[in-house]
Amino acid sequence: MTNQGLVIGIDFGTGSSKGVLAELDGKVIATSEQQHRTSMPKPGHVEHDADEVWWADFLAITQDLLHKASGPIVGITTSGIGPCSVFCDANGVPLRPAILYGVDTRAYKEVEELTDKLGVDALLERCGNLLTSQSHGPKFLWTVRNEPWVWEKAKYFFMSQTYVAFKLTGAYVLDHQSASMFDPMYSPRTQSWIPEWSELCAPGMALPELKYSNEIAGYITAEGARLSGLPEGIPVGVGTTDAFSEAISVGVKDAGDVMLMYGSTIVADLIADHVMAHPNLWACTSVYRNTFALAGGLSASGALTTWLKDLTGGVEYAVLTEEAEEVKPGANGLLALPYFAGERTPISDPMARGVIAGLTLSTTRGELYRALLEATAYGTRHLLESIKEAGGEGKRFVAVGGGTKGGLWTQIMSDVCGIEQVLPKLAIGASYGDALISAQNVGAADEATSWMEPAATVTPNPDNKGLYDEMFARYLELYPATKDIAHFLAAKQIDG
Repeated sequence: MTNQGLVIGIDFGTGSSKGVLAELDGKVIATSEQQHRTSMPKPGHVEHDADEVWWADFLAITQDLLHKASGPIVGITTSGIGPCSVFCDANGVPLRPAILYGVDTRAYKEVEELTDKLGVDALLERCGNLLTSQSHGPKFLWTVRNEPWVWEKAKYFFMSQTYVAFKLTGAYVLDHQSASMFDPMYSPRTQSWIPEWSELCAPGMALPELKYSNEIAGYITAEGARLSGLPEGIPVGVGTTDAFSEAISVGVKDAGDVMLMYGSTIVADLIADHVMAHPNLWACTSVYRNTFALAGGLSASGALTTWLKDLTGGVEYAVLTEEAEEVKPGANGLLALPYFAGERTPISDPMARGVIAGLTLSTTRGELYRALLEATAYGTRHLLESIKEAGGEGKRFVAVGGGTKGGLWTQIMSDVCGIEQVLPKLAIGASYGDALISAQNVGAADEATSWMEPAATVTPNPDNKGLYDEMFARYLELYPATKDIAHFLAAKQIDG
């Protein structure tokens, strides 16, 4: 057990990586951030370069934090977007850019084929999920078929956090939570790989050792120390996907806790004490042993506001928010579908497309901005209602992420969904959860430890309930009414 020293947590996001240096009781010493590029080489393909993004960001953030450290570093853990995978040769050298999570929809044909081959009932029984663009097994099969020269040399696959762990320690591991999104290769019911389905998706691939997120992947080797500048021999946590690490960073760890993560996408993560299944959600093993989760995520949320910001000349978000605050609830008769990047849950349709209904020649930028914020709230309500249908009941909602700043988005979310949201005093993100895992790995904390202090609570405005109930009902009608047209247009976009 270590009582002195500092820990580092680093998280690899879609558009940036963030790190935190903290004391063993959670006191933050310093933070660091690196922006990076996400590549979209063709419609439906979304990628990161593992060395130019993940490893380069890791080195830059680590060096920045080491310069700010006033004591010894005793542990480090990383997390990242997921599921994603980079295929590497026998020396751990990437063979192609990493294929990202559900926003990458390249394997839609493999999703359909594997679903037909394995069967809906069998998938739900063994995996707790059906196959979607979020499932990573079909993306392995896509690589086998479309890039056989890659697969012939592939000996390992890594997510961002396990790629870093491998370079630091030589360990080939994956956490149970991340593995449970590699459908149909893993079963949360048995918490193990499914050998015959893994071989179907990833023939000949050696699978990583499974560990829980707060276990130790390994210890930094002499080579890892030389590459990183970190002390040889300190433990490297296994880590997990960003949403789940962010959840534990704000104390979302007990059954009934729900984290709402406001970012480029929105993710809802319900913690449970048993496995639940739903055809359009993600049934997962969670971070800690004997914990589970039912989760889902939109494909675009904050990305929509970035799109509008860029489209209208790069005006500041504060200006857009101020304009939207002047617009009454319901966006003066605008209703949008947020499916600009297809949709993950709960409709699981990579060919869905965005819709803005009710446009007129007098529609303002503020109305559009509010309509897009409301669209993400309708999508989240749809997601939360699906979780409830599966038997999950949210008792406490904690809101995190950059989108919680400013107040408007969180208020719209509470009004539309009818939920009370707790805002943490420190909303650093997944890197802070990584630091907590590092503290656990050196014995300075345990699974009951929470570093979260509440700062504010957002409560729903009852005056808006009737309007938003009515708008939500129309929202549910808009997708099936436009689905065929959206699919026709999506096919034109994909085929050029």
